[in-house]
Amino acid sequence: MNQYHKLYTPQDTAIVFIDHQPQMLFGVANADRVTLINNVTLLAKVAKEFNVPAVLTAVETESFSGYIWPQLLDVFPGQAVVERTSMNSWDDEGFRKAIEATGKKNIIMTGLWTEVCVTWPTIEMLGAGYNIYVVEDCCGATSPAAQEAALSRMVQAGAVRVTTIAALLEWQRDWKNKEHYNALMGILKQQGGAYGVGVEYAYTMVHRAPQSAQKPQIVPKTAGH
Repeated sequence: MNQYHKLYTPQDTAIVFIDHQPQMLFGVANADRVTLINNVTLLAKVAKEFNVPAVLTAVETESFSGYIWPQLLDVFPGQAVVERTSMNSWDDEGFRKAIEATGKKNIIMTGLWTEVCVTWPTIEMLGAGYNIYVVEDCCGATSPAAQEAALSRMVQAGAVRVTTIAALLEWQRDWKNKEHYNALMGILKQQGGAYGVGVEYAYTMVHRAPQSAQKPQIVPKTAGH
């Protein structure tokens, strides 16, 4: 079956986080960097909840780029980080072995910078028989033009563009599947932006569930006010 005519599942995917490091983030100019950090952390938390294997890799940590963001490391405490010198992760034997160890052919790709450290391994992994889904709002480039050119190049090579909310909801797929439902809703309420606010509203105002935080005291209006 053509890879574009089926949806991925938690059982057949792995997720990759490439170079989410301070020095790389400094150069991001295509998106709001606070939102980028939030999206990456959100996707990482949901991947962990669904038991999707994750590969973390960093380039020149102590000589140039700095350590992977603590927000991401906190999601995967104690997990080994593949350290590289190559800008192209696929050139690194440790990275290739980490990908192979997942046993998955559908790879969810995130990273900095999109035009180099995401594009290059994506193209080569497509050539090696992997299906690559690039989560574009979990990737950052040095300009809007660089982001769009990189995404275009990857799509021409056979990659699929997705975004954070679409990527994580593809793992859930059906609301009748309750195994991860409550945990997913909890993560979304914390970090899902407008979607998360909507979830909180539905829980508390429609379904009358207790508020996540302490309910504020509402003071009734008095005459003349």
